[in-house]
Amino acid sequence: MTAMWKADWVDPRSTALLVIDVQQGFVNRHSRGVLPAVVRLVEGWRAAGAPVVLSRFHNEPGSPYETITGWTRLRTPEEQALVSELTPYVDSAAAVIDKTQASIFTPEGARIIQDAGWTDLVLCGIDTDACVYDSAMAAYQSGCRPWIVVDACASSGGAQYHDAALLLAARNLGAEQLVTSETVLSRIGGTQGAHA
Repeated sequence: MTAMWKADWVDPRSTALLVIDVQQGFVNRHSRGVLPAVVRLVEGWRAAGAPVVLSRFHNEPGSPYETITGWTRLRTPEEQALVSELTPYVDSAAAVIDKTQASIFTPEGARIIQDAGWTDLVLCGIDTDACVYDSAMAAYQSGCRPWIVVDACASSGGAQYHDAALLLAARNLGAEQLVTSETVLSRIGGTQGAHA
């Protein structure tokens, strides 16, 4: 389902890595396996001097998640905390965006992305079928080019939801926007790597 990264390399000045909601409350047996790939992306991005943005989801009392679907998780500081594997990178992140919606394109998030002049947004994180997908669609609708790193995303609901989101992304964003971490890291480093 993945395609070749169109450019020979990625410009670290105009491409940001968005690490979406890799938080304790979203990590379970379905999603835990992507943590090493996410950390590799962050490390590769930092080594290239390219911007990394981290987001954290907060499910506030009275949210639509609670009132419509009855979902009340991601309320406690423990659930909202980034996984320990990412805490060493918080201080050096270009931004940490706290949000009460699925998409990272909150007013603050949209302003940060616009002010930085990022034209390409590489997305990884949890959940593929919710916050990652919604952020990718919002990026597309805002005129940014979203890239979803398929092996660095997961759904806490299971593989079927991850796969369904990638199917929708291929349909709505284009299959060429789905890439692997190997491809992305080879491009951000300016080296020629294997195709996805």
